[in-house]
Amino acid sequence: MSEVNVLEMARSQLAMAAKHLDLDPGLHAVLAQPKRQVVVNFPVVMDNGTVECYQGYRVQHNTSRGPTKGGLRYHPDVDLDEATALAMWMTWKCAVVNIPYGGAKGGVKVNTKSLSKRELEKLTRRFISEINIVVGERSDIPAPDIGTNQQVMAWIMDTLSMQAGYTVPGVVTGKPIELGGSEGRIEATGRGVVVCANEACKVLGMDFSSCEIVVQGFGNVGSVAAELAEEAGAKVIAVSDATGGIYNKGGLPIRELYERYSGVEGGIRNYKDCDPISNSELLELPCDILMPNAIQGQITGENAARIQTKLVVEGANGPTTPDADQILSDKGIMVVPDILANAGGVVTSYFEWVQDLQNYFWEETEVNKRLERIMAGAFEAVYSTMKKHKTDMRTAAMIIAVDRVAHATTVRGIFP
Repeated sequence: MSEVNVLEMARSQLAMAAKHLDLDPGLHAVLAQPKRQVVVNFPVVMDNGTVECYQGYRVQHNTSRGPTKGGLRYHPDVDLDEATALAMWMTWKCAVVNIPYGGAKGGVKVNTKSLSKRELEKLTRRFISEINIVVGERSDIPAPDIGTNQQVMAWIMDTLSMQAGYTVPGVVTGKPIELGGSEGRIEATGRGVVVCANEACKVLGMDFSSCEIVVQGFGNVGSVAAELAEEAGAKVIAVSDATGGIYNKGGLPIRELYERYSGVEGGIRNYKDCDPISNSELLELPCDILMPNAIQGQITGENAARIQTKLVVEGANGPTTPDADQILSDKGIMVVPDILANAGGVVTSYFEWVQDLQNYFWEETEVNKRLERIMAGAFEAVYSTMKKHKTDMRTAAMIIAVDRVAHATTVRGIFP
C-alpha cells in the first residue's frame, strides 16, 4: 500500500469545504496552518544507566472556539506533519459536534514496547515538563491516543500538579476514575461509532440489528464498537489486530476474543474457529458495514474499487484517502467520516473536563445518554447538509465544521 501524506489529505479536505463555502482566501490560509507547533528533544535516563534522547511534538491548530484538545501518541512513526494533520482534524471534529474546543495533537517518536514501565513513566514526565509552557486546563488539554493510556494520563496530571503546587485534574482527560476521570470515557469512541452506524442504517433503510459487520482494528475503539454492535444483535464476521485478521461468516464471539486473546502473544489469531486473513483481505470482504478503526490511509485508490460494503463508518483518523472517497461515492457506498464517527471520544473528554472544573461527577448512564444525543444530532445535521449541498458525508461534515470555525475566527477578529 502506497505512502499516504496525511497533511496533504487534511488540506485537500479543507479546500473542498472552502470551495462550497466560498471561503475568503485569507481565512482559508489561516485555517490551513496550525497556530503553534512545538518540537522538543529531551533526554531520559534508562534503567541500565544509559541516556537516550527522544523527540516529541505538540501542535495546536486553532483556538477560536476555545482551548485546544487532542491526544498524545507514542509511536515510532510520529512526526510533525502527522501531528499537524491530526490537530487539524481535531479542530473539525470538535466543531462538527459543536463542543467549545479547537484541535491539538502531539506525541513522542518512540517504540513503547522497548521500554520498561519505569522508563515509560520517566519519558512521560520529562516530555510533559518540556511542553508544559503550552498545555493547561484552560489552554490545551491532552488525552490518550495510540501508545498511551489512563496510566500515562495519570503521570501527566501528577507532573503538572506537582509543578503547580496543587492538584489540577482538568489538565488531561482519559484519566483513571479515581483521579477525576469520567464514567463511560473508555468506551466513548466505540459507542459513538455504533451510534453513527445505527443512524446511517436508518437513512439507508437498513436494520442495524441484522447487519454483518467487519471491524478493522481490535483496540479500544474497535473492540468496544464490535461488542456494542453484537449486543444490539448485529453479527461481527471479521476483526483484525496487529497480528492480522480472522473471519467467520457465522459470526465471532467478541467478548471472548477480547478477554482471552486480545493483547496476548499471537493476539486474536490464536482463536481457532475461524479463517485467518490479512488486513487487506479483511477490508475487501462482502459485508453490510465496514468499520476501519486502525490507522490512517487504509482505504486508498488502490483498493477502494474492491471494497464490498454498503456503509463505511470511520473509527480511525483518516482511514480513507480523497481518491478512495471518490471511488466509494461513485459506487454508492456511504462513508460516515472520522470527524463525525469517532468524535465520541472527544465529546466524553469534554464531559470529563466539565466535571473536573465543577468537581461534580455524573453517573455513567447520564454520560452515555448525553453522548448519544449529541452524536445523533450531529449525524442528522451532517446528513441534512449533505442533501442540501448534494455532496458526500465527509464534505458535508467539513462544511459544517469549517463554517463554525471560520465564523468564530471572523467574529473574534485579528489582534491587534
